[in-house]
Amino acid sequence: QVQLVESGGGFVQTGGSQRLSCVASGGIFRIDVMGWHRQAPGKERELVATMTSGGIPNYADSVKGRFTISRDNAKNTALLQMNNLRPEDTAVYYCNARGERLVEGQWRTFESWGQGTQVTFSS
Repeated sequence: QVQLVESGGGFVQTGGSQRLSCVASGGIFRIDVMGWHRQAPGKERELVATMTSGGIPNYADSVKGRFTISRDNAKNTALLQMNNLRPEDTAVYYCNARGERLVEGQWRTFESWGQGTQVTFSS
């Protein structure tokens, strides 16, 4: 199984910045799309930002112009730079990766989620 380990998060203030990172590991795999989703209390999980292996980003309207996603395909990592944070950005942020992994000589699709990292607004 491809495992995702997130780091970053914590307490943030209005207008502050935070950076999240995610590293994938576990066997031989290639990631097509990697990115971040978030879930606020009482709400459904929603897409924040993703990036294809070719470097094409996709952002939720609510974070455009404030968040920037980047990837290092060679290191199987994704970074989410969050600037100008707002109280509504408070949520658990989950790393997500979709792609293919080599299982017994065959490529099989996979989708993995990280354990989540909390970003909490603090006044």
